[in-house]
Amino acid sequence: MLAAFIREVRDEFPNFRIVSKKGDRLSRVIDVALRVVTLGRMRDYLTHYHTVIGDTLYVPESWDETDEVDRVITLRHERVHLRQRRRYTLPLMALIYLVPLFPIGLAYGRARIEWEAYEETLRATLELKGPAAARNPALKREIVRRFTSADYGYMWPFESQVSSWYDQALRSIASPTRGVSE
Repeated sequence: MLAAFIREVRDEFPNFRIVSKKGDRLSRVIDVALRVVTLGRMRDYLTHYHTVIGDTLYVPESWDETDEVDRVITLRHERVHLRQRRRYTLPLMALIYLVPLFPIGLAYGRARIEWEAYEETLRATLELKGPAAARNPALKREIVRRFTSADYGYMWPFESQVSSWYDQALRSIASPTRGVSE
């Protein structure tokens, strides 16, 4: 399943590659910058987060030990970012992601980009792991936390709004035509 999905991504993005963050100079620079702008709160960039820049997905050291289904779910999320970059171009994507409204705090552009990608995370979770996994309160808490914490530079600090978005996105994905039930 994983190899087939990677081939599918490479069919769409021929220069796509996966690079370990461990020992990668750019990843270390980003890690330091994130620690500075979040006043030391974002400490897991190198070890827990996946990052698409251009056609490259930078992955934490744990990537190879991660369950194959979870890697496909992550790749589906990251493919959304690849498509966004193609749609907006790399310079515009970087501007949208890093600036509007504020780089830290009310980063509406980053939030919009991530909402689109996390909707695909929910869709992939539903399809590959089932309704119970997609409705798991722990998944919701984790995604809401990411939006409202240092993980993405406190990009959208309104927990109730992110929670409402999550519920609406899940309802939309799990429409009655899909027959989602427990």
